[in-house]
Amino acid sequence: PSQLQRLVTVSMPFGKYKGRLIADLPGYYLTWFVRAGVPKGEIGRLVALMHEIDHNGLSQLLEPLRSAAGLPPRAQDD
Repeated sequence: PSQLQRLVTVSMPFGKYKGRLIADLPGYYLTWFVRAGVPKGEIGRLVALMHEIDHNGLSQLLEPLRSAAGLPPRAQDD
């Protein structure tokens, strides 16, 4: 549960989507990142976790956490 909470509180620290919450990264970017190789450490673990959630259509599981954090619902990928 704490790792899921981190998805809606930790921002991407670098790259094209720097500053965007891990939970808000687009699916195509998550897929690219996993194929290219995620970095070691927490950011890599969170990106890989979010990829699994997104790839399996489970993003709705994060909505209660987003709501509790005062965040709007996740927007769909462009």
